[in-house]
This record gives sequence, C-alpha cells and structure tokens, in this order.
Amino acid sequence: MSKVKVVIAMSGGVDSSVAAALLKKQGYDVTGVIMEIFDESITSSEGSRHACFGPGEKEDIEDARKVAERLGISFCTFNLKEKYRKHILNFFIKEYAEGNTPNPCVKCNYEMKFGAITEELRKREIRFDYFATGHYARIQYDKNRNRFLLKKAVDLKKDQSYFLYNLPGDQLKNIIFPLGDYTKDEVRKFAGELLPDLYIGKKAESQDFIAGGYHQLFDTRQKPGPILNTRGEVMGEHKGIVFYTIGQRRGIGISGNKPLYVISKDKEKNAIIVGEKENLLGTGLIAGNLNWLTLENLNRPVNLKARIRFNHKEADVEVTPINGTDGTYKNVSVKFKEPQMAITPGQAIVFYDGDIVVGGGIIEKECKLI
Repeated sequence: MSKVKVVIAMSGGVDSSVAAALLKKQGYDVTGVIMEIFDESITSSEGSRHACFGPGEKEDIEDARKVAERLGISFCTFNLKEKYRKHILNFFIKEYAEGNTPNPCVKCNYEMKFGAITEELRKREIRFDYFATGHYARIQYDKNRNRFLLKKAVDLKKDQSYFLYNLPGDQLKNIIFPLGDYTKDEVRKFAGELLPDLYIGKKAESQDFIAGGYHQLFDTRQKPGPILNTRGEVMGEHKGIVFYTIGQRRGIGISGNKPLYVISKDKEKNAIIVGEKENLLGTGLIAGNLNWLTLENLNRPVNLKARIRFNHKEADVEVTPINGTDGTYKNVSVKFKEPQMAITPGQAIVFYDGDIVVGGGIIEKECKLI
C-alpha cells in the first residue's frame, strides 16, 4: 500500500523545516518545494537578509535543499518570479497608489503558496494528497457542522490564522499545518532533535516583506502634495502618498504642540491628513472582498470578535450585511463595541468565534457607526 503523499512549501527557515521533519516522522511520503521569486532587477538592496523578497533567497533555497537531503525527501524549486511580480508586487504598488495599505502576507498565501505552487505541481504532474506549510494554525473536522474548520494555533503568540482567512473552504480538507499544536519553543527544540547536524534551529525568522524596505518598489519621482490638519489647513508638503500609512508618526516632516499622526489619505486631493492620537480612533468600517469559512448566508447582524491587523487585540464587533439592489451583499458594515485605533483601508479584517476563523475581508473605508 502506497504512502499518503504530502507536498510541503518550504522557506529554508526553522518552521517549514521542522514541519517537513514532523511529516516525515509521521510516515508520510513528503516532497518539499520552494518558490524562487527574487528579481534583482527590481531591488538589489542587501537590507535585511531575512526578508521574503531579497538577495538572501539563494541561501534560503540552499538551506531548504540541505534539510530535504537530511530528511531523505524529494525536493524541487519552482521559478515563480513572473507570477510573484504580477500577483504580489504589482498589486502592492497599485494598492499604495490608491491610498491603501495592503498586507502582502495575506495576498501571498492565497495567490502564491496555496495558488501558484499547487498549480505548478499539477502542471508538472506531481501527485499529492495533502498540501502543507509551516504556518502556526490548525485545521479540524467538526462533525456537527460537517465541515473542516480553520482554527487558531495552540501558541497564540505565534498564531498565523489571520493570514489564512481567505483560503477557500473546500481546500481545508486537503491542507495540513503540522505546527498548529506546538509552541515556538517546542518547534526550536524539535529542530535540534530532528535536524541535529544543521543550524536551522538558530536561524533568524523572516521579518520583512522586501529587503531594504518596500519604498524601493515605487518611483522616487512621486507627486508631492499638501499635508492638511483636521481643519483643512496646510501644514506642509509630503513626498508622495505612497510613502505614508495610517497611524504613522515618524517621518512626516512636520511638528506640532502634540505628536501628530497620519489619520487619513485623500487620493483625489493627493493629500495626507494629520491629527492627534485621539483622531485615529474609529467606531466602524466597511469591508469587502469577503470570504466566509463557517457562515453559509449572512442575512442578519451577528456578534463576533475581529482583528484589523495581525498584532491587533481582538475586539467585539457587530457585523451587518449591506444588501445590494439585487438582494445580495458584497460588503459588510462592522461596528466596534469600543473605538479602535488606526483603522486602515487595504488591511484585512478577520472575524473569530472563539478559536474558530469565521472569515474575513478587506477594509475599504472607516465609517462612523453609533
């Protein structure tokens, strides 16, 4: 009887390496794959070598290859530079130009790890029963609901379910997250036990999206514009709205009696608006591009918990569908029980019911809901 085949997306880091080792130990027929995405014609900055998109990629690929050899599993590299440029970099540039602040990790998981990689596997006729990654999250089957659920990791400090809300619900049954039941400390311990002759357990984690910072993606000849206060008065001139994000305090280039923050951006006026910290508090938002994992049909207001960015403390919310003229909805209004800081268009909002990911969407705008 042939073994169950699992393909795992590797990065050369400790998490995906340990995930691969655990799968092998559990008796699966494992194949490791890694994406080749870095294009030095876009940026050649050394910056942080521990970036998702940067010159440290060659080192990461070699580390992943060594892990695969040590484990005795198959390994292949997929050149996905063009798809990464199209789906991630170009999207990122477009969203910033629109005045939004996108989350590249959410987009990359959907388009690349669980999209382009699996497409390439099928193109190459590499058969697999399950697809795995080193994310800290869990998937469990619920008999009562007769469906697979995406849940938070046991290690809540490392939980990455926020970045995975947009996975298609029908894919969950074929996904494995080997690290979901372990803490980060346990994973590093596993690295020493399962991969003792490699330094992978001591390798620093990837912290940045792009080595040297994402500003390199933009043409430096951005159109300057006015910096306005909440009364519409001109306070100074900005270097281009793509270089600023909601909640930013440093690098604005102006000062006041109290610290000033970017509280909004006006694309039409090519302006950024600044205010004091209390001006960043918001009571509600409109979200679109929704993906529900547990709700079949949202036809009335529902009370949930929500996070409006990865490191955001969950907040109590009331989620209400906004019906269109045809009776269906593409957006929801979200009212917070308590005002929240720096509601940022372009970021993901993810809804939870306890440790279960209900779904999520993209913040389109802040709105005042009472």
